[in-house]
Amino acid sequence: MHERILGRTGLRVTPIALGTVELGLDYGIPSGDHRQPSHAVAGALLHAALDRGVRLIDTARAYGAAEEIIGTALAARHDEYVLATKVSFAEDGDADTIRRGIEASLATSRALLRRERLDLVLLHSAGVAVLRQGVALGVLDEYRRAGVIGAIGASTYGEAAALAALDDPRCDVVQIAYNLLDRRPEARVLPRAAAAGVAVVVRSVLLKGVLTHRAAWLPDALAPLRQASRQFADIAARAGVSLPELAYRHVLEHPAVSAALVGTAHQHELDDALGFAAGGPLDAATRAAIRAVALDDERLLDPPTWPAM
Repeated sequence: MHERILGRTGLRVTPIALGTVELGLDYGIPSGDHRQPSHAVAGALLHAALDRGVRLIDTARAYGAAEEIIGTALAARHDEYVLATKVSFAEDGDADTIRRGIEASLATSRALLRRERLDLVLLHSAGVAVLRQGVALGVLDEYRRAGVIGAIGASTYGEAAALAALDDPRCDVVQIAYNLLDRRPEARVLPRAAAAGVAVVVRSVLLKGVLTHRAAWLPDALAPLRQASRQFADIAARAGVSLPELAYRHVLEHPAVSAALVGTAHQHELDDALGFAAGGPLDAATRAAIRAVALDDERLLDPPTWPAM
């Protein structure tokens, strides 16, 4: 698998990266084939990812046991991949509270991951206010200058937070949601990131399972998502590909995207995504059909607003 440069960090990553939330938590649309794996199965998936050439693994302090699983399973393979984690802290606290929260999160992550130095650390779900305040990124920057962290950035929700992160020259990487349905980043966020040399790592490529067969398990309150998923499935069929392949190829062909996360606990889903990355750009007719599908209610694009499932 070919490699891409992670923005101005100089780190080399593969376009398909492994997201580990499903290794540490129950996540996604509940369905008959969706279960959190045992530590042994999760460890086997991590090794398989590296064996298949994946060079970026994404995790977070908030992902349950994920950091511990990675630290145990890959203790002897630190040099084979770029590790990204995210710090958890109380954004509404004062500067001292924010600092203490970030430092505690970093200390726990370093211990669980069995690493003195962390390749990439992001603020987890950073909001506009904390990004504009600058204290949180400042703490990460101090650790970067001390050699404890290699690169820093923010994982964000929504355009305003992503743009706030891009306004801070200390930010090396932004992680955003971007997919067939949520194409909002194409207007401002992706062009701004490219112009600034900030790497973009994309999550929610399958919109928490909406852009897979799991859409059938969506509750009636999310029926518009189910209908949109069917529309994209029809587009994929006309293009001769699966719906997940359509989803991954769509985001990977954008020049501002360094990597797309595959959040999975299943090796076959990882293998599928690796194959999708080799598919190349979509044809013009398929891209036009994608642009013709849109939701009237953009709030449906944000999983935190969904009803409990």
